[in-house]
This record gives sequence, structure tokens and C-alpha cells, in this order.
Amino acid sequence: MEDGLVRFRDMIYVPDSSELKKVILRLFHTKSYSNHPGYQKTLIEVKKFYYWLNMKKDVVEFVARCFSFRRVKGECKHPGGLLQPIVILEWKWDVISMEFITGFSRIVRQHDSIMVVVYRLTKVSHFIPVKSAFSTSDVAQVFIKDVVRLHDVP
Repeated sequence: MEDGLVRFRDMIYVPDSSELKKVILRLFHTKSYSNHPGYQKTLIEVKKFYYWLNMKKDVVEFVARCFSFRRVKGECKHPGGLLQPIVILEWKWDVISMEFITGFSRIVRQHDSIMVVVYRLTKVSHFIPVKSAFSTSDVAQVFIKDVVRLHDVP
């Protein structure tokens, strides 16, 4: 019992005073840099320095009553419902996606856009330089020349 404190395993023993316990819990739960941690983190921090009977129960009740904690922390529940199986394709290049990235400065061949073709099953991608002034038939010709030649008709 040095310096007037009762110690238990190098922790300060807190007598059965609900006001003193609330002050300690408020100090550890509302730290400005920890953003209202949950009961487990608060309990770990309090256990480093203090000890009292039924500490876990008091920490759980204190955190459950904390309005700021409930407002800041979201629910950690997954949405309900049945799992949706992923359809495994039977033929190569059956489902593809195509996007255009525009707005580049013109290069030697006057290309200022990139056509991106992605095979959705394996994420194999082709990045093909094109002109923004291409018509649909020009895009189809580029697609046939650069994708169909390598992977067959999707």
C-alpha cells in the first residue's frame, strides 16, 4: 500500500463506488483520439491500470448507454437473404465489357482515346488506342482486328 493506493497485481484497486467507476470509464471510453471504442477495447485499456469486481459487466453497461458510441458505430450485420451463385460460363469470351477512356492528348497516329475490352470471367483485358471520332463500324473493325483475331468470336 505505497502512496496511499491499494494495489492488486500492479493495478489500482477501485472500491465499490459507482461515481468513481463512471469517471474512470468516461476517461477511457471518450478519449479524443480513440473515437468511442467498443466495450472490448475499453475493457482492455481499463484493465491495464485498474481493477474492481464485475469490471466487465460495468464496462459493457457503460458502453451500451453511451449515446455517442451508438451514433458513431454502425451495425456490423450482413444483409440477409439467400446466396446468389455466380454463373460459370461455358464458352470462352462469352461475357465481355467494353468501355472508352477519352480526353487524352493526341499521339503520333492521332489516337486520343482508349477502348478497354474486359473478359469478365478471368478479367483478361485489352487496351486498344482509338480515335474519339471513330464511328461504330470503325470500332467494330478495331474490335475484330484486336480481340476476335486472338480469342475467336465471343
